[in-house]
Order: sequence, then C-alpha cells, then structure tokens
Amino acid sequence: MENEIPVYDISSVSEFRKDRIQVSRFSPYFEAHNHLRHAHRHNFYHVLLFTQGRGTHSIDFETFAIRPYQIYFMAPGQVHSWDLDGFVDGYIINFSAEVFQSFLLKPDFIDSFRFFRGNVSDSVIDIPISLQSKIESFFEDMLLESACDDHFGLTMVKVLAINVFVLVARLFPSLPKDDTSSYNYTLLKNFQKLISINYRTLKFPKEYAELLYITPNHLNALCNDLLGLSAGEVIRNRIFLEARRLLINPDLSVSEIAHLLNFTDNSYFTKAFKKHVGQTPEEFKKAYKP
Repeated sequence: MENEIPVYDISSVSEFRKDRIQVSRFSPYFEAHNHLRHAHRHNFYHVLLFTQGRGTHSIDFETFAIRPYQIYFMAPGQVHSWDLDGFVDGYIINFSAEVFQSFLLKPDFIDSFRFFRGNVSDSVIDIPISLQSKIESFFEDMLLESACDDHFGLTMVKVLAINVFVLVARLFPSLPKDDTSSYNYTLLKNFQKLISINYRTLKFPKEYAELLYITPNHLNALCNDLLGLSAGEVIRNRIFLEARRLLINPDLSVSEIAHLLNFTDNSYFTKAFKKHVGQTPEEFKKAYKP
C-alpha cells in the first residue's frame, strides 16, 4: 500500500544470513540505521534489550522511559520510534516469521508467547535483578555464535534466543490448565488473528463469530471474560489503532485514510474516531505532525 509509514524489510536493516536472523549490539546498529529513530514499521519480529542509557521508546503511541534491563518485544506491523538521550546500548534480535517455524516445525511457536502478539501492555518487561546477568549472557553468546560460519552457529543462535523467550515468558502468570480454559484462550487467539487479517473489511462481531463457528453471544462472553472488553471493542481497538498509525503519515489525508479503512462516509469516520480516541482525526494528525 502506498504512502503509509515506512515499512522496513529485514534485508534493509540487517546483515543477515540465509536464515533471516540477526543479532547485534544496539549502539552500532543504531548508528548504522539512524533513520530508525523516526516512526516506522518492520515486517519482521524485533527484540530489544537495553543495558545502559536513557531516553524514550514509543510503540503504537505508548511511550516508555528507557532504563537498563528493560526488554521490548515487537511484532510485525507495530509502529515505533526512539528518542535517545546520550549514549544508549544493549542488544537487538531481528528475525523473520519463518525462522522458528522452519526450525521447530511448529507454525504457531512464536504466537505462544504473549509478548509477541502485538499488545503493548505485554511487550515491555523489566527484567528482575535475579535474571539480568543470565539473560545478558545469552545475548553475548548469541553474538559469538552469530559470528561463526558453520551451520551450528546459526542453530545455537536460535536455541539461545528461545532460552531468552522462555525465561521472559515465565515472568507472566501461568494460564489455567483445565481443558475449557485452554480452549477459550485458543479461541481468543484465533479471534485476534482474524481481526489482524480482516479489520479493514470485517467490522462486526457476528462476522468473526461465523468464521469461528460460534455464536456472537459466545464470542462476546469470551472477550468479556478474558479481556474485560466486548468483542466489538476488541475489533474497534484494532481499527482505530491502524487509523492512528496511518494518521501520523503527513502524506495521507483523512479522507484517504477513511477510504483505506473502508469507511464509506468520511464524516462517520471522523465521528467514530473522535468517540474512540477523544480527538478528531485532524486534531490527532496535527498533534503528531513532525
């Protein structure tokens, strides 16, 4: 799609091997790609661990104060930017979706980690003191292994990355283990996946309920139970998140964005956006103007 926020492919920001995965220290990575301080998206997964420095990091319009041993997990499509204050260092991992799918022959492996699902509230984690040295040592080992030219070096990078993902995942409360709860969480995850694919064209819970082979009431009860939101709110949150992502692009007009999101009436889009965000699209666009 033309005129949207810049979307970077892994090949444009990484010196990557055939398995499309890169590990680097943050400081040289940032110096080589200084343009990434501005709002942009990736079409790959991005993990960032800060170990020193300060500044701010914004992900989908939520801003976080950078502090040591804070780790960020970003999914493809999220908009983020940095505002760094002086020297900042740490580590980054970039990898394409297929890296772990092919490695483990498990298509949903990355989706099993809640911090990779695109929810900002789950994707910024402060590493406790008890784990800081252990996780940093995994990143150091990944740097060493990524410099190896043999096949086992790349394998070790993936294994070490999985160690980091699992250690951080264990910081979250465990999900219920009964079969009903497991089914409900799977159903919710499938609903959220469907929204990410169809939010431009499908805007009502009943449309998603049909795709999930459940009733709209069941879907609504599920969302209220697990998220504290109605199914309609979950859909609208995704639609207006994308609207905000598009509005910070100065080359797109409000009417063009309304069309991209399949609002047939521009005034209805403006009214719906203001109700959801608290500002008109024009006010939001002006506030985020570079």
